[in-house]
Amino acid sequence: MAASLLTRPRLFFDWTLLLPALTLSLLGILTMSTFGQGASLAPRQFLVLIVAVAVYLILSALDMRFIRRTPVVMTLYTLSFVLLALLLFLAHPVLGARAWFSFGLVSFQPADLGKLALLAVLAKYLSRRHVEIGDFRHIIVSGAYMLGLGVLILVEPDMGNTIVFGTLWLGMMLVSGISKKHLAVLGIIGCVIASVLWFEGLKPYQRTRIVSFVNPASDIHGSGYNAYQAKIAVGSGELFGKGIGYGTQSKLRFLPEYQTDFIFAAFAEEWGFIGVILLLLVYGLLFMRLVQIARVAATNFDAFFTLGAVMLFAAHVALHIGISLGLLPVTGTTIPFMSSGGSHLVLEFAALGIITSLARQGRSAARDSSANEYLGG
Repeated sequence: MAASLLTRPRLFFDWTLLLPALTLSLLGILTMSTFGQGASLAPRQFLVLIVAVAVYLILSALDMRFIRRTPVVMTLYTLSFVLLALLLFLAHPVLGARAWFSFGLVSFQPADLGKLALLAVLAKYLSRRHVEIGDFRHIIVSGAYMLGLGVLILVEPDMGNTIVFGTLWLGMMLVSGISKKHLAVLGIIGCVIASVLWFEGLKPYQRTRIVSFVNPASDIHGSGYNAYQAKIAVGSGELFGKGIGYGTQSKLRFLPEYQTDFIFAAFAEEWGFIGVILLLLVYGLLFMRLVQIARVAATNFDAFFTLGAVMLFAAHVALHIGISLGLLPVTGTTIPFMSSGGSHLVLEFAALGIITSLARQGRSAARDSSANEYLGG
């Protein structure tokens, strides 16, 4: 009887991860739908969602433990670095940034692959050295991995993804147990880098965005327009929202990029405060499940990779919502699973698929060990 229970087949996917991710994706498609009143990205995004879910199911079914190997991790990192470098020479500017490779109707943003690559590299590096993180050398080396990709993204220029890369690295440093002294040193270094970027690195329009963030009313029809319209959309949703499909700020196109960079504002207008609370609860359920998986992970790599995914998603959510509420400067950042776009959605479901596979293989190893003990092995 015990042996039969140990060998009973189980699902190769995790509904507690897949269901929240699907819910968020469908809410995004519903928000970007125009219900026949104009061009909409919803049908295309639904097709991308099908592909993304298929990627999740495939990766969940495979044995993804090979991603722990150093050659695999470094190959993924090198590929991301090369693609980001090629963008600067081969890609055509879109909205002032060389961030996408376009192949007809299909476009690909290498920064999304770079996030997965940085996540894997940091998980691999810290899984071996987290007990030695007190040595500042490891902070420098791990930071170099982040800067290798982050600088290329900053040059595109893509300030939003650059901030996400830096937040991911800092978050994983904190999880690994960085000392307060080293954290203070990093803070000083960060202030110096920010000063240099302000005077030498940022484009004029980026500096203007930051200035308009401090006082958006100073240029409502110019640099402060997007932030101002986003705040109007969020506020006009009030308690229960205007109703699905009745968001005037978004559907009448007063709110720019409402299907991508400001989809939270469009959602808040139609669903109201109650809808926003429910949306945050869905994100919370997803993050709690990922943290739970990390706590019982079979290896340090699995734990760091899963926690890194939480930090990556949370950084996007915080940045995107902060911009929509006028709490942060406009940087053009998507929100996980909801915003329109193919590469980021596929990579987000891919990360969940890898985590599901690693967790499943860890449980299988534990069951095999229990079976050997029961049979006297």
